Amino acid sequence: MQDLFSVPSCFSSGEKLPDIPSSGTAATRSGQSAVTLVYRAEISGHSRLVTVTWCRNLLTHGLSVSIEGSAGNGKDKIGREYGEAADGAGAGGKSCSACKVEMQPWHFWRKYGAKQFQVDGNAIDVVWDLRSARFSDEPEPLSDYYVAVVSGEEVVLLLGNLKKDAFRRTGSRPSLQDAVLVCKKEHVFSKKRFLTKARFHDKGKPHDISIECSSSNLTGGMDVDMVIKIDGCVSVLVRHLQWKFRGNECISINKLKVQVYWDAHDWLFGTGMRHALFIFKPEPPSPETSSEFNADGYSDFCLFLYAWKVE
Repeated sequence: MQDLFSVPSCFSSGEKLPDIPSSGTAATRSGQSAVTLVYRAEISGHSRLVTVTWCRNLLTHGLSVSIEGSAGNGKDKIGREYGEAADGAGAGGKSCSACKVEMQPWHFWRKYGAKQFQVDGNAIDVVWDLRSARFSDEPEPLSDYYVAVVSGEEVVLLLGNLKKDAFRRTGSRPSLQDAVLVCKKEHVFSKKRFLTKARFHDKGKPHDISIECSSSNLTGGMDVDMVIKIDGCVSVLVRHLQWKFRGNECISINKLKVQVYWDAHDWLFGTGMRHALFIFKPEPPSPETSSEFNADGYSDFCLFLYAWKVE
């Protein structure tokens, strides 16, 4: 995989970490929950980044899919332009073509559909069925849905558990090379406890991640402790957060080493709605553990968690 990665300037470590994709960023200070998933997929003979963003507010769920390319805007099947470059040309002159879907409760038809756009002159179809999708408090569906990205009669990316329905509807075969999740970026909102899930190895199970503060009043001059739990077990304990608001620590999750970085400066010294940034970056398996972790299952994954503190 290409080295997409640069460590945020707030951390002193020289390690390389994923840059957050500029496209598909749906959550802002408005309080809209969002999760952005970046996959690497083989499309039209090239390895490309596919960015899928799910967002949620009180009234709607939103979905957007964008694909890295060297040429920009696409058109849907009735000829309307809807693709948009990711902040113009990206790194190396690249831009993204995208499709967006807004699912409102009174627009049932939007939950089932298809759009087509061009990426470097190649037709890409995005096909989805979210009519029976089950949601929790997360923007991303839990089950009973599919989102398929089709290129050259191959399903190059397939999300959801209704895989047979997706293949039947698209009439396409599975890609010979599975798409790989390389980055997850999530915005969560809470007073003192922030929750998410992440899979740090393709062959592993999803892990529950919890970040908790001893006080919801971080700016009240009180001594604050912070704990990061993985599957309910304490992995990182930071005492006197007001003095240690930036740092990193290496933890072990099922014998896989994961670097954890945090920057809670704005929690303590910011005003209004503010966020802390947490980064979870697995290390490649060591020779001692390579027999337990199939090298083909290891992906250069990174989790960015934006924990927004609300009053």
